Amino acid sequence: MPSSARRLYHAHDGILSRVYSLYIHVPFCRQRCSYCDFNTYAGQEHLRAAYVEAVCRELRFLAAGASERLPVHTVYFGGGTPSLLSPQQVAQVLEAVAQHFALTAGAEVTLEANPATVDEAALRALRRAGVNRLSLGMQSAHPDDLRLLERDHDFVAVIRTVVAARRAGFDNLNLDLIFGLPQQPLARWQQTVELALGLAPEHFSLYALTLEHGTPLAHWVAHGLVPAPDDDLAAEMYLWADRRLREVGFAQYEISNWAQPGRACRHNLQYWRNRPYLGVGAGAHGYAAGVRTMNVLTPAAYIRRLQAEDARPRPFPRTPATVEARRLSEADEMAETMMMGLRLTAEGVCRAAFARRFGRSLEAVYGEKIRRLMALGLLTWSADGECLRLTSRARLVGNWVFREFV
Repeated sequence: MPSSARRLYHAHDGILSRVYSLYIHVPFCRQRCSYCDFNTYAGQEHLRAAYVEAVCRELRFLAAGASERLPVHTVYFGGGTPSLLSPQQVAQVLEAVAQHFALTAGAEVTLEANPATVDEAALRALRRAGVNRLSLGMQSAHPDDLRLLERDHDFVAVIRTVVAARRAGFDNLNLDLIFGLPQQPLARWQQTVELALGLAPEHFSLYALTLEHGTPLAHWVAHGLVPAPDDDLAAEMYLWADRRLREVGFAQYEISNWAQPGRACRHNLQYWRNRPYLGVGAGAHGYAAGVRTMNVLTPAAYIRRLQAEDARPRPFPRTPATVEARRLSEADEMAETMMMGLRLTAEGVCRAAFARRFGRSLEAVYGEKIRRLMALGLLTWSADGECLRLTSRARLVGNWVFREFV
């Protein structure tokens, strides 16, 4: 590989990370859910066509700034509600990806969708366009939970969407579920999991409710309109779901994710292994060439930046939409590698990979912290002594463990 190309790859671990991931943010929603603090906007449907054009322009600027045809092995449409784009608009973006990047054979292409926002015809068109993995925001099977979350679907819509997806040819399906809701009894959560299992997905993402500042749900709890979530009950829900999913053949590979064999999400593994990814779209974040980037937040401002007459390629991985770019120190990268890697419950952070990446051993950098966390029963070495992992009990206090490495 020429030295000029080598510099474009993230080479800090001594083994070049030869492939990138692309995250494409779609910020449009029909309505904002009560718990959501993501960069999403309702009532801006009129911007969708211009936004898609801007995304295609940003892809072109990213590729031009790199000066090499970068290999990409995963593409992820997140949101927001990406399924509000037409299949033709999704195809337009994927055509731009293929034009400017080298998509690897068998690349994973995920699209997040809300139930009832896509029908079988649209799903068939998405499948033809190259989308091969669907992530559905089911959240719950119970109408009381869905009302509290201000979701605009019911469980019947989830069933219909899953059936339509299977008929359209999707054989890699994730379901998102949320637990630990106010006034959500354990039995109701168990019913949601059982009904979701009945839909036979290949992957589950289970998230404990977080009361995010500024969201309606946090406001309701703060003012006594809704009781606060019960953390102990949420922990019981998590442990029960883990046992149940293991019973039926799912393996937990990350704190919040379980998959059938061979169906772990390759795009999210890119994040957790602290590998390079390019963030495209309003408010999107990226990490490449040792630089963390963030784009301008609002769709209108994003479109203006990409349509401006003086818009031009910037030093990789920046684009005209970039409003923040921070080069990480080696200490930053090591800390993030620990924080992200320890989320991988089966894999963890391995001695050899850490040493190749940073030229130092895990013990030399974090020996005292590791010994202390092991004494507390929160970290353990794998049976062969090569990989550092969270213990089972530490999965419930993972964020506390991760902070130790900041």
